[in-house]
Amino acid sequence: MGLDSYIQLFFSGITIGSIYAMVALGFLIIYSSTGIINLAQGEFVMLGGMIAVTCYHTFHLPLLLTFVVTVLAVTAIGALFEFTCIHPLKNPSVLGLIMITIAASILMRGIAMFVWGKEEHGIPTFSGDNPIQVMGASVPPQVFWILGVIFTVLVILFYVFKYTLIGKAMRATAANRTAAYLVGINVRKIVLLSFALSAGLGGIAGVLLTPMTLMSFERGTPLALKGFCATVVGGLGNPAGTVIAGLLLGLIESFVTALISSHYKDVIALFILIVVLFIKPSGLFSKSEEAKLKKF
Repeated sequence: MGLDSYIQLFFSGITIGSIYAMVALGFLIIYSSTGIINLAQGEFVMLGGMIAVTCYHTFHLPLLLTFVVTVLAVTAIGALFEFTCIHPLKNPSVLGLIMITIAASILMRGIAMFVWGKEEHGIPTFSGDNPIQVMGASVPPQVFWILGVIFTVLVILFYVFKYTLIGKAMRATAANRTAAYLVGINVRKIVLLSFALSAGLGGIAGVLLTPMTLMSFERGTPLALKGFCATVVGGLGNPAGTVIAGLLLGLIESFVTALISSHYKDVIALFILIVVLFIKPSGLFSKSEEAKLKKF
Protein backbone atom coordinates (compact mmCIF):
# COMPACT_ATOMS: atom_id res chain seq x y z
CA MET A 1 0.00 0.00 0.00
CA GLY A 2 1.48 3.32 -1.10
CA LEU A 3 1.54 6.75 0.52
CA ASP A 4 -1.48 7.87 -1.52
CA SER A 5 -3.54 5.02 -0.04
CA TYR A 6 -2.63 6.06 3.51
CA ILE A 7 -3.58 9.66 2.71
CA GLN A 8 -6.88 8.40 1.31
CA LEU A 9 -7.50 6.48 4.53
CA PHE A 10 -6.54 9.53 6.58
CA PHE A 11 -9.13 11.73 4.86
CA SER A 12 -11.74 8.99 5.09
CA GLY A 13 -11.08 8.58 8.80
CA ILE A 14 -10.97 12.28 9.60
CA THR A 15 -14.27 12.77 7.71
CA ILE A 16 -16.25 10.10 9.53
CA GLY A 17 -14.47 11.12 12.74
CA SER A 18 -15.79 14.65 12.28
CA ILE A 19 -19.34 13.28 12.11
CA TYR A 20 -18.72 11.26 15.28
CA ALA A 21 -17.37 14.40 16.95
CA MET A 22 -20.50 16.34 15.97
CA VAL A 23 -22.76 13.63 17.40
CA ALA A 24 -20.61 13.46 20.52
CA LEU A 25 -20.90 17.23 21.04
CA GLY A 26 -24.68 16.81 20.91
CA PHE A 27 -24.41 14.25 23.71
CA LEU A 28 -22.13 16.56 25.65
CA ILE A 29 -24.34 19.66 25.43
CA ILE A 30 -27.39 17.86 26.83
CA TYR A 31 -25.38 15.98 29.44
CA SER A 32 -23.88 19.24 30.67
CA SER A 33 -27.26 20.89 31.27
CA THR A 34 -29.35 17.91 32.40
CA GLY A 35 -26.96 15.19 33.56
CA ILE A 36 -28.47 12.64 31.17
CA ILE A 37 -27.28 10.92 28.03
CA ASN A 38 -29.75 11.57 25.23
CA LEU A 39 -29.84 8.20 23.45
CA ALA A 40 -32.03 9.73 20.73
CA GLN A 41 -29.11 11.87 19.52
CA GLY A 42 -28.36 9.55 16.60
CA GLU A 43 -31.95 9.83 15.42
CA PHE A 44 -31.48 13.59 15.00
CA VAL A 45 -28.70 12.79 12.51
CA MET A 46 -30.97 10.31 10.73
CA LEU A 47 -33.81 12.85 10.60
CA GLY A 48 -31.40 15.44 9.22
CA GLY A 49 -30.60 13.17 6.29
CA MET A 50 -34.20 12.10 5.69
CA ILE A 51 -35.68 15.60 5.85
CA ALA A 52 -32.97 16.79 3.46
CA VAL A 53 -34.01 14.04 1.04
CA THR A 54 -37.62 15.22 1.19
CA CYS A 55 -36.68 18.89 0.80
CA TYR A 56 -34.51 18.18 -2.24
CA HIS A 57 -36.42 15.47 -4.11
CA THR A 58 -40.03 16.27 -3.13
CA PHE A 59 -40.01 20.05 -2.77
CA HIS A 60 -37.14 20.56 -5.24
CA LEU A 61 -35.35 23.07 -3.03
CA PRO A 62 -31.77 24.02 -3.97
CA LEU A 63 -29.10 22.36 -1.83
CA LEU A 64 -28.27 25.48 0.19
CA LEU A 65 -31.93 26.05 1.06
CA THR A 66 -32.31 22.31 1.76
CA PHE A 67 -29.46 22.57 4.25
CA VAL A 68 -30.98 25.57 6.06
CA VAL A 69 -34.55 24.23 6.15
CA THR A 70 -33.39 20.81 7.35
CA VAL A 71 -31.29 22.17 10.20
CA LEU A 72 -34.14 24.45 11.33
CA ALA A 73 -36.63 21.56 11.13
CA VAL A 74 -34.48 19.17 13.17
CA THR A 75 -33.75 21.95 15.68
CA ALA A 76 -37.51 22.45 16.09
CA ILE A 77 -38.01 18.70 16.57
CA GLY A 78 -35.38 18.66 19.31
CA ALA A 79 -37.03 21.61 21.06
CA LEU A 80 -40.46 20.00 20.70
CA PHE A 81 -39.12 16.76 22.19
CA GLU A 82 -37.79 18.59 25.24
CA PHE A 83 -40.90 20.71 25.64
CA THR A 84 -43.35 17.80 25.47
CA CYS A 85 -41.38 14.94 27.08
CA ILE A 86 -38.76 16.45 29.41
CA HIS A 87 -40.08 19.86 30.42
CA PRO A 88 -43.32 18.71 32.14
CA LEU A 89 -41.53 16.29 34.49
CA LYS A 90 -41.12 17.29 38.14
CA ASN A 91 -37.77 16.23 39.63
CA PRO A 92 -37.29 13.23 37.32
CA SER A 93 -34.56 10.67 38.03
CA VAL A 94 -31.63 10.37 35.63
CA LEU A 95 -32.62 6.77 34.87
CA GLY A 96 -36.16 7.89 34.06
CA LEU A 97 -34.91 10.56 31.67
CA ILE A 98 -32.62 8.09 29.92
CA MET A 99 -35.56 5.69 29.46
CA ILE A 100 -37.55 8.55 27.90
CA THR A 101 -34.76 9.20 25.38
CA ILE A 102 -34.67 5.49 24.50
CA ALA A 103 -38.42 5.54 23.89
CA ALA A 104 -38.04 8.68 21.77
CA SER A 105 -35.32 7.00 19.73
CA ILE A 106 -37.54 4.00 19.01
CA LEU A 107 -40.48 6.27 18.14
CA MET A 108 -38.45 8.46 15.75
CA ARG A 109 -37.02 5.36 14.05
CA GLY A 110 -40.49 3.90 13.60
CA ILE A 111 -41.91 7.12 12.19
CA ALA A 112 -38.97 7.42 9.80
CA MET A 113 -39.50 3.85 8.55
CA PHE A 114 -43.21 4.59 8.03
CA VAL A 115 -42.59 7.88 6.18
CA TRP A 116 -39.47 7.11 4.12
CA GLY A 117 -39.55 3.30 3.96
CA LYS A 118 -36.71 0.84 4.59
CA GLU A 119 -34.59 1.70 1.54
CA GLU A 120 -31.62 4.05 1.55
CA HIS A 121 -31.94 7.61 0.24
CA GLY A 122 -29.43 10.18 -0.93
CA ILE A 123 -28.96 13.73 -2.17
CA PRO A 124 -26.29 15.06 -4.56
CA THR A 125 -22.92 16.18 -3.27
CA PHE A 126 -22.60 19.91 -2.69
CA SER A 127 -20.06 20.63 -5.45
CA GLY A 128 -19.93 17.71 -7.85
CA ASP A 129 -18.22 14.32 -7.81
CA ASN A 130 -14.89 15.10 -9.45
CA PRO A 131 -12.23 14.11 -6.87
CA ILE A 132 -9.52 16.53 -5.76
CA GLN A 133 -5.95 15.26 -5.90
CA VAL A 134 -4.06 15.57 -2.59
CA MET A 135 -0.51 14.13 -2.69
CA GLY A 136 -1.62 11.42 -5.10
CA ALA A 137 -4.83 10.56 -3.26
CA SER A 138 -8.27 11.21 -4.77
CA VAL A 139 -10.42 12.99 -2.19
CA PRO A 140 -14.15 13.64 -2.85
CA PRO A 141 -15.07 17.36 -2.65
CA GLN A 142 -17.79 16.53 -0.10
CA VAL A 143 -15.01 15.66 2.38
CA PHE A 144 -13.83 19.27 2.35
CA TRP A 145 -17.41 20.49 2.79
CA ILE A 146 -17.78 18.26 5.86
CA LEU A 147 -14.47 19.36 7.35
CA GLY A 148 -15.09 23.05 6.58
CA VAL A 149 -18.63 23.17 7.96
CA ILE A 150 -17.76 21.22 11.09
CA PHE A 151 -14.69 23.38 11.77
CA THR A 152 -16.87 26.49 11.38
CA VAL A 153 -19.50 25.06 13.75
CA LEU A 154 -16.83 24.28 16.34
CA VAL A 155 -15.46 27.84 16.16
CA ILE A 156 -18.98 29.28 16.56
CA LEU A 157 -19.71 26.98 19.51
CA PHE A 158 -16.42 27.99 21.15
CA TYR A 159 -17.28 31.68 20.73
CA VAL A 160 -20.85 31.24 22.01
CA PHE A 161 -19.85 29.28 25.11
CA LYS A 162 -16.85 31.49 25.87
CA TYR A 163 -18.07 35.02 25.20
CA THR A 164 -21.87 35.25 25.01
CA LEU A 165 -24.34 35.59 27.86
CA ILE A 166 -26.31 32.54 26.70
CA GLY A 167 -23.14 30.46 26.56
CA LYS A 168 -22.09 31.57 30.03
CA ALA A 169 -25.58 30.72 31.34
CA MET A 170 -25.30 27.24 29.83
CA ARG A 171 -21.88 26.75 31.40
CA ALA A 172 -23.20 27.94 34.75
CA THR A 173 -26.11 25.52 34.52
CA ALA A 174 -23.72 22.72 33.67
CA ALA A 175 -21.52 23.53 36.67
CA ASN A 176 -24.31 23.83 39.23
CA ARG A 177 -27.99 23.98 38.32
CA THR A 178 -29.10 25.11 41.78
CA ALA A 179 -26.59 27.95 41.92
CA ALA A 180 -27.51 28.99 38.37
CA TYR A 181 -31.18 29.12 39.37
CA LEU A 182 -30.39 31.21 42.47
CA VAL A 183 -28.55 33.86 40.44
CA GLY A 184 -31.53 34.28 38.12
CA ILE A 185 -30.78 31.97 35.22
CA ASN A 186 -33.88 30.35 33.73
CA VAL A 187 -32.61 26.78 33.93
CA ARG A 188 -35.60 25.27 32.13
CA LYS A 189 -35.06 27.55 29.12
CA ILE A 190 -31.38 26.65 29.11
CA VAL A 191 -32.30 22.94 29.03
CA LEU A 192 -34.72 23.61 26.15
CA LEU A 193 -31.99 25.49 24.30
CA SER A 194 -29.58 22.62 24.92
CA PHE A 195 -31.91 20.09 23.30
CA ALA A 196 -32.57 22.42 20.35
CA LEU A 197 -28.85 23.08 19.85
CA SER A 198 -28.01 19.41 20.15
CA ALA A 199 -30.69 18.48 17.61
CA GLY A 200 -29.44 21.20 15.27
CA LEU A 201 -25.92 19.73 15.39
CA GLY A 202 -27.40 16.33 14.56
CA GLY A 203 -29.29 17.87 11.63
CA ILE A 204 -26.10 19.44 10.26
CA ALA A 205 -24.27 16.11 10.53
CA GLY A 206 -27.13 14.33 8.76
CA VAL A 207 -27.23 16.70 5.79
CA LEU A 208 -23.45 16.57 5.38
CA LEU A 209 -23.24 12.78 5.65
CA THR A 210 -26.14 11.78 3.38
CA PRO A 211 -24.48 12.63 0.02
CA MET A 212 -21.54 10.34 0.87
CA THR A 213 -23.05 7.33 2.61
CA LEU A 214 -26.80 7.57 1.92
CA MET A 215 -29.30 7.54 4.79
CA SER A 216 -31.93 5.10 6.04
CA PHE A 217 -34.18 4.91 9.09
CA GLU A 218 -31.74 2.63 10.94
CA ARG A 219 -28.57 4.70 10.53
CA GLY A 220 -29.11 6.76 13.66
CA THR A 221 -28.42 4.07 16.26
CA PRO A 222 -24.89 3.12 15.06
CA LEU A 223 -23.96 6.81 14.83
CA ALA A 224 -25.29 7.40 18.34
CA LEU A 225 -23.21 4.48 19.60
CA LYS A 226 -20.02 5.85 18.03
CA GLY A 227 -20.79 9.36 19.29
CA PHE A 228 -21.42 8.06 22.78
CA CYS A 229 -18.09 6.20 22.72
CA ALA A 230 -16.32 9.39 21.64
CA THR A 231 -18.01 11.35 24.43
CA VAL A 232 -16.94 8.92 27.15
CA VAL A 233 -13.46 8.31 25.73
CA GLY A 234 -12.81 12.05 25.44
CA GLY A 235 -14.17 12.73 28.91
CA LEU A 236 -17.68 13.84 29.83
CA GLY A 237 -17.73 17.60 30.19
CA ASN A 238 -14.64 18.13 28.04
CA PRO A 239 -15.59 19.55 24.59
CA ALA A 240 -12.04 19.59 23.21
CA GLY A 241 -11.42 16.03 24.41
CA THR A 242 -14.70 14.91 22.88
CA VAL A 243 -13.79 16.32 19.46
CA ILE A 244 -10.30 14.79 19.57
CA ALA A 245 -11.74 11.42 20.62
CA GLY A 246 -14.25 11.53 17.75
CA LEU A 247 -11.51 12.23 15.21
CA LEU A 248 -9.26 9.49 16.65
CA LEU A 249 -12.14 7.03 16.60
CA GLY A 250 -12.79 7.76 12.93
CA LEU A 251 -9.10 7.41 12.03
CA ILE A 252 -8.69 4.12 13.92
CA GLU A 253 -11.87 2.74 12.37
CA SER A 254 -10.73 3.72 8.86
CA PHE A 255 -7.27 2.15 9.18
CA VAL A 256 -8.48 -1.00 10.96
CA THR A 257 -11.16 -1.54 8.31
CA ALA A 258 -8.65 -1.18 5.45
CA LEU A 259 -5.61 -2.90 6.96
CA ILE A 260 -7.19 -5.71 9.01
CA SER A 261 -10.85 -6.42 8.21
CA SER A 262 -14.10 -4.55 7.70
CA HIS A 263 -15.71 -7.01 10.13
CA TYR A 264 -14.20 -5.00 12.99
CA LYS A 265 -15.66 -1.68 11.82
CA ASP A 266 -18.52 -1.60 14.32
CA VAL A 267 -16.61 -3.37 17.09
CA ILE A 268 -13.56 -1.18 17.34
CA ALA A 269 -15.41 1.72 19.02
CA LEU A 270 -16.78 -0.55 21.76
CA PHE A 271 -13.37 -2.17 22.24
CA ILE A 272 -11.73 1.25 22.69
CA LEU A 273 -14.50 2.29 25.08
CA ILE A 274 -14.01 -0.79 27.27
CA VAL A 275 -10.23 -0.38 27.34
CA VAL A 276 -10.50 3.31 28.29
CA LEU A 277 -13.07 2.58 31.02
CA PHE A 278 -10.71 -0.01 32.50
CA ILE A 279 -7.62 2.21 32.33
CA LYS A 280 -9.03 5.73 32.88
CA PRO A 281 -12.80 5.84 33.58
CA SER A 282 -12.79 9.64 33.58
CA GLY A 283 -11.79 9.68 29.89
CA LEU A 284 -8.47 10.23 28.18
CA PHE A 285 -8.62 14.03 28.34
CA SER A 286 -10.36 14.69 31.67
CA LYS A 287 -9.12 14.70 35.23
CA SER A 288 -10.40 11.95 37.49
CA GLU A 289 -12.04 14.39 39.89
CA GLU A 290 -14.07 15.84 37.03
CA ALA A 291 -15.59 12.51 36.16
CA LYS A 292 -19.28 12.16 36.70
CA LEU A 293 -19.67 8.61 35.52
CA LYS A 294 -21.11 7.69 38.90
CA LYS A 295 -24.36 9.21 37.66
CA PHE A 296 -24.80 6.19 35.43
